[in-house]
Amino acid sequence: MVSKKPKKENIPIEHVRHSFAHVLAAAVLELYPRAKLGVGPVIEDGFFYDFILPKNLQPNDLDKIEQKMKAFIKQGHPFERQQLSAPEAKKLFKKFEQPFKVELVEDLSKYGTTSFEEIQKIKAGQIKAKASPNITLYKTGPFIDLCKGGHVMSTKELNPEAFKITSVSGAYWRADQHNPQMQRIYAVAFRNQKDLAEYLKQQEEAAKRDHRKIGTQLDLYSFQDVAPGAVFWHPKGMVIWNELEQFLRKKLIENGYQEVQTPLMVKPDVFAQSGHLSHYKENMFHVTGKDADEEFYLKPMNCPESTYIYKSSVRSYRDLPIRLMEIGRIHRNELSGTLGGLFRVRQITQDDGHIYLRPDQLQEEVTKILGLSKEIYSLFNLKTTFYLATRPDNAMGDPKLWTKAEAALEYALKKNKLDYDIKPKDGTFYAPKIDVHVQDSLGRDWQLCTIQADLVMIPDRFDITYTEKDGSKVRPVVIHRAIFGSFERFIGVIIEHFAGALPLWLAPIQVALINVAKAQVKTIEKFEQKLRQQGIRTWLLNQNETVGKKIRDAEVQKVPYMLVVGPKENSKNLVSVRSYKKGDLGTMKQEVFLQRALKEIENKTIN
Repeated sequence: MVSKKPKKENIPIEHVRHSFAHVLAAAVLELYPRAKLGVGPVIEDGFFYDFILPKNLQPNDLDKIEQKMKAFIKQGHPFERQQLSAPEAKKLFKKFEQPFKVELVEDLSKYGTTSFEEIQKIKAGQIKAKASPNITLYKTGPFIDLCKGGHVMSTKELNPEAFKITSVSGAYWRADQHNPQMQRIYAVAFRNQKDLAEYLKQQEEAAKRDHRKIGTQLDLYSFQDVAPGAVFWHPKGMVIWNELEQFLRKKLIENGYQEVQTPLMVKPDVFAQSGHLSHYKENMFHVTGKDADEEFYLKPMNCPESTYIYKSSVRSYRDLPIRLMEIGRIHRNELSGTLGGLFRVRQITQDDGHIYLRPDQLQEEVTKILGLSKEIYSLFNLKTTFYLATRPDNAMGDPKLWTKAEAALEYALKKNKLDYDIKPKDGTFYAPKIDVHVQDSLGRDWQLCTIQADLVMIPDRFDITYTEKDGSKVRPVVIHRAIFGSFERFIGVIIEHFAGALPLWLAPIQVALINVAKAQVKTIEKFEQKLRQQGIRTWLLNQNETVGKKIRDAEVQKVPYMLVVGPKENSKNLVSVRSYKKGDLGTMKQEVFLQRALKEIENKTIN
């Protein structure tokens, strides 16, 4: 029986991109026969491949590589699977003078994985090794690569006009600065030319919306070399921050949360007990005190410390659920190369929540959180999708408890009639979770909210209980949840989502007042004072410049409303209203505009 070749549109996009990665490596080897190959995984929208090359690649070199790839694709090479013993594979790559591939074969034969993180966990005893006696390779024309598979059947199934090399950067072998530095070639790839064109158009628009550029343009925040991975918030940026914080705090208190605050720095015992020191230590900042034996860690998460508040009193089944909220500062020791604007920082502010509840309350509470997250995201016109992340290989605790927690989260998703996908093995080391993703105005996907059902870390490790009706001591379930995820990341997302033109309630400057001539200065100054008294943030543009120049200045700052007063408006107590997004709205009474603006702010309207 001959298997039918799948139609191009039915081929998984990951297989398409993985196949393009092999083609890239083949093309590079053809141009630079002494190149040393690293790895070439699929990433979002494309792939990358790491090389050691005899020269630093320039833009014209990338053009040559693309042309060579296109020629290779047109030759119609099949992807042929081969299997060798580990010694045979090692001998083959030694013959090809590919030392990094030899190293990967050795790891596969010993640990059953090439993941550096997994190997470290195996060495630490956190997960078990699964040695691979046989090694899988794929041959494409003259090119052979170490690979477990997932390809198209032949390069004929790849569209030579559906990929593009986008950039080159430096990268250490296995992300270790003590290893050789390589050149990482990034590319995007799709099934067809149309999808590529749409992606490139989206990227062009995304570049205009880059929150780092907009942050500089609007004077919101800055990033300084003296504090890598941390943000310097300027006065205008703090307006956005404070509005979001006040909004979220009010919303959570309305939903039964009580606000707490826990220390930034605690002794190692806390994180030894929670499991963070054995599962997360490499991401934590260690601090020593003046006393020789005094040491601390900056908290990477708020959850372990919330237990001390819970345990400060005896809890009854009647007290539950107890909803604790903390807008708390945490620190994570991210690699410097992964830091990026507001999206990846070391100093993070989370809108954390820890909910202690009875098992019978779990589904209802998850439903409330899902509803609250959808309500908040809809306020920003962010569409939601849902994922269930299951038990990872390095999970701690009884697998039966994990199964129970996963089932509870899945039941809540089904009960709320929410479509969802599974993220296999993507839970935290202590809990499965629901991840809520949002889609912005460019169609990009962002993970924000997370809802974790913890039956292991906090309940067991911190020995927390409540008293049941019959007087017995029972362990509660603990939900960990964050809706913004982090303030930094959320602000970055909405700035790009709105291209810096924030809704009126969030805008650092809400109204600009502009006079046509000197005769109207006192009028706009008086009205500005009235607006300020009502809590509206204003900008008085009464300098001796043209109206056109003042309007352009306000538009550059993306001010939602510009009010112009000339001789006509001055005599009738009117303002000529210009909206940043909608243009000229005509003239209206000062009081009419004031009430319109106040209503728009109160309702958090998006125009």
